[in-house]
Amino acid sequence: MIKRSAAFAYGIACYAVFFATFLYAIGFVGNLVVPKSMDSGREGPLGSALLVNLALLGLFAVQHSVMARPAFKRAWQRLVPEPVERSTYVLASSLALLLLFWQWRPIGGMVWSVRGPLATVAHIVGAAGWLTVLGSTFLLNHFDLFGLRQVWLHLRGKPYTPIVFRAPGPYRFVRHPLYVGWLLAFWATPTMTAAHLVFALATTGYILGAIQLEERDLLAAHGESYRRYRDAVPMLVPRPRWRVDATAVRSTAAARR
Repeated sequence: MIKRSAAFAYGIACYAVFFATFLYAIGFVGNLVVPKSMDSGREGPLGSALLVNLALLGLFAVQHSVMARPAFKRAWQRLVPEPVERSTYVLASSLALLLLFWQWRPIGGMVWSVRGPLATVAHIVGAAGWLTVLGSTFLLNHFDLFGLRQVWLHLRGKPYTPIVFRAPGPYRFVRHPLYVGWLLAFWATPTMTAAHLVFALATTGYILGAIQLEERDLLAAHGESYRRYRDAVPMLVPRPRWRVDATAVRSTAAARR
């Protein structure tokens, strides 16, 4: 029971670090009330700033993708107990992001800057992006995604049961609303600096690559049910409703054959 309680406390601590990191990310990207934001600090040489920023983004991308792969998880669980494996992943991702926030270098230079109604629209779309990111996790299972369900079941002495595949709410219109939220949050800004553009381009490239790996894992985990879902629902950009229905009919008919 002591070990289970320790694992539960560890999971809670990892989640607290994640949530603090998520809140800080909003301020970092939006240049809001945080000690170190995207464009704060003294500018240095352009070459070294780009090199450092891309290295920080690359470090997060490698950590976030490699640790999420099933093969890595199987090997990793030889060192990290299964109930806290997800919490450890969440902690590592949060620490990689905190390092990025800390060591990020401003670049300077203005790509675009808008004021008035356009600026208001950009703020609204950006806020909608952040809310979409958080809301999408709750539509699936927020507590499983961030490791709390695993340590809670372990505390109660119950075995872990995987989440059944389903597509609630916006998942009926796009397969990855969470990534849509990230893209809106990163691109919808009234002031796009050169540093912000580097960040937005790099994270967009990472998201598009991560989707391919994630879909491969989902297909392996859920089989034909996910294949039909993938055929019927677009990846990031919603289709007109009549096109979605027609695609779903064709997909269902193909599955029956």
